[in-house]
Amino acid sequence: MKYEYDPETDILLIKLSKGKPDFGEQKENIVTHYNKRGKPIEIEILDASRTAVKMVQAIIQGKRALMATMG
Repeated sequence: MKYEYDPETDILLIKLSKGKPDFGEQKENIVTHYNKRGKPIEIEILDASRTAVKMVQAIIQGKRALMATMG
């Protein structure tokens, strides 16, 4: 897995495997690119800096909730 970030466009590209994508599907600000067999090849995260903050916040909240149930 490889990661590439373009600060000019604020796009994070996550390359899951080698190969050229044949098509993609977008849901909100995440675009998943697939090969012709339907295997995910790349994931593009648009507006990545804002999305990353939201992802980290969700992880922290999940960890806090887990810790609260443990003790």
